[in-house]
Amino acid sequence: MNADKHSPVARSPIAEDQARLVVEVFRMLADPTRIQLLWALSGTEMSVSELADAVGKPGPSVSQHLAKLRMARLVRTRRAGTTIFYSLENEHVQRLVTDAVFNAEHAGPGVPPHHRGDPALRAVDPGPAREA
Repeated sequence: MNADKHSPVARSPIAEDQARLVVEVFRMLADPTRIQLLWALSGTEMSVSELADAVGKPGPSVSQHLAKLRMARLVRTRRAGTTIFYSLENEHVQRLVTDAVFNAEHAGPGVPPHHRGDPALRAVDPGPAREA
């Protein structure tokens, strides 16, 4: 039996220790402030003060969340003089956060914002409601 691109791919089970690491990543993502921080870091790097401004949280709180994200290897740091800049650890974190946010957008009504630029979907998107 030949598999094609539409056939389900049989995957071997995840080792128990690897599954625990995955659960730990999801625990780190189970906090609105941490999601906001990771989203703010999508495609850029920022200092703690920049991140605090971006998410509207006090700097010490942001620092605590960043320490947890760093221990979970979701963010990395770069020092420039006395300033520490944070960025996402790798493209997998970028994709994980982006996919989670985009998936959440599907829970709302209409066409999710990340699909609105798609010409194939413009015909089904009624756009913002207009007053008569």
